[in-house]
Amino acid sequence: MKKVTTASLLAMKQNGEKITVITAYDASFAKLFDEQGIDAILIGDSLGMVLQGQDDTLPVSVDDIVYHTKSVRKGTQRAFVIADMPFMSYASAEQTYHNAGKLMAAGASMVKMEGGSWLADTIRGLNERGVPVCGHLGLTPQSVHVFGGFKVQGRSELQAEKMLEEALQLEQAGMQLLVLECVPTALAQKISRALSIPVIGIGAGADTDGQVLVMHDMLGISANYMPKFSKNYLAQCGDIRSAVTQYIKEVREGHFPDVEHSFN
Repeated sequence: MKKVTTASLLAMKQNGEKITVITAYDASFAKLFDEQGIDAILIGDSLGMVLQGQDDTLPVSVDDIVYHTKSVRKGTQRAFVIADMPFMSYASAEQTYHNAGKLMAAGASMVKMEGGSWLADTIRGLNERGVPVCGHLGLTPQSVHVFGGFKVQGRSELQAEKMLEEALQLEQAGMQLLVLECVPTALAQKISRALSIPVIGIGAGADTDGQVLVMHDMLGISANYMPKFSKNYLAQCGDIRSAVTQYIKEVREGHFPDVEHSFN
């Protein structure tokens, strides 16, 4: 099958085709997801919680993501591979370029960074150096202590306006993909329609250009808890391959997430 690229993801948005994304951390699961037809695989700093048993994502290191990115790349032929930039790994320009380079060399095709308009110059610099960037707005887990917990973002009119403005600024800076996490469905729809790049939701309703789930949540085996926005497809389908196929089918048909797995 033809390899997924930034260009083909953009074409999917333009053609109204939903994009399917899932996290993976090793070659075996990456191969399974790839063979089932997933469009993109994210090596998320979520590994801190689902693999390491941490309370949040903050302890994850660049070397952790590099290791798991190498493993995922070994199992992937078609899917687009995105690697998270961990907490405080992009605090300065020099640090950002060094760490992004390590992730790209490990096999990523794009790096993901959490934050608003303050990242604009960073995104421009990465683009100039050949590194595509996925943004992340809404509930950004690396800022959990600023938010005071894992809480829905963008419910007030002021928050919503700021998030839309920042999304547009990041797109203008060169961001090629955006993840919206735990934001009201109506706001996610508005941002998705305002941006020309693909917007991937997690707890952001079904009106984004695609969806991403943490694989351990989708399979109902997370060490800590099951988020409201996730769905246990393994319990529904009985085996992992069928669960992934069902997830892809429901996203592409617009049936997931439903109201039960979204926020107003």
